[in-house]
Amino acid sequence: MTLQLPGFAVEIVPQIDSTNTELMRRARGGRLEPVLLVAQRQTAGRGRLGRDWRSDAAGSLTFSLGVPLAPADWSGLSLAVGVSLAESLHPRVQLKWPNDLWLDDRKLAGILIETASFAGRDQHRYAVVGVGINIAPQDATGLATAPAWLQELLPQADAAQALTLVAGPLVQSIKAFESFGFAPFQRRFNARDALRDRRVVLSDGSAGTANGVSESGALLVHTATGIHSVTSSEVSVRPAA
Repeated sequence: MTLQLPGFAVEIVPQIDSTNTELMRRARGGRLEPVLLVAQRQTAGRGRLGRDWRSDAAGSLTFSLGVPLAPADWSGLSLAVGVSLAESLHPRVQLKWPNDLWLDDRKLAGILIETASFAGRDQHRYAVVGVGINIAPQDATGLATAPAWLQELLPQADAAQALTLVAGPLVQSIKAFESFGFAPFQRRFNARDALRDRRVVLSDGSAGTANGVSESGALLVHTATGIHSVTSSEVSVRPAA
C-alpha cells in the first residue's frame, strides 16, 4: 500500500494497538506534525463511546490523520469528515449522526475524533481523526448494528484502493472545515442523512422525528414538545423499531 499525501508524513504499519491511541501518545509527547498513520491490523481499535472496532488486513481499512487545527468552532467536525468519506466512496453511502457511515441501515464505517491541546494556545489543537471502513464481509456476532462492507458497492475494492479514494479529499475537507466551519457541509450532510424524516429514539429517553442537522451540526429532532437540538456526542440515536 503506497500513497503520496502532500504536506503529510505517511506511515503504514502491519500491526498496532490503535492508530488513534498512537497519535495521541505522540501528541502528548510533543509530536504535532501532520501525519497519516495506517494500520493493516489493530489489536485494540476504538470506536465512539468506548466501543471496540474490529480490524484486520484483509477485511478493513483503519487509519488516523493527525493535524494541527484552529477552527473558530469545532462543532460538526465529525459530520464534515463523514460527508467527505461518503462522497468519496459511493453515491449510495449514507450518514448516520454523528459518527457513522451506513449502507442500507448497516454500518459501513465509523469515525472517532480526539484532540490534544497546545500548551498556551487556547484555539490550536492537534486533531486526530480516526477512520475505520469495512472492506470485505464482516462477522455480525455481538454487534448492535449489522455491518456492511465496501465490496458490496465496489466488488474489486481493497484497503489500498479505499485509502486512495478517501485520503486526499479528506485532508481538503478538514482544511475547509478549519476555514469555514460546518455550514458549507450542512446541505451535503442532509442529502445523505440516513435518519432524515424517520422516527428515532435517543439514549436520553426522548423520541421524535429526525429533521436533519443545523448549521452547527446539531441533530434536529421534532418531539411532542417541539424541536429538540441534540448536540452531545454522548447521546446515541437509533431509528425506532
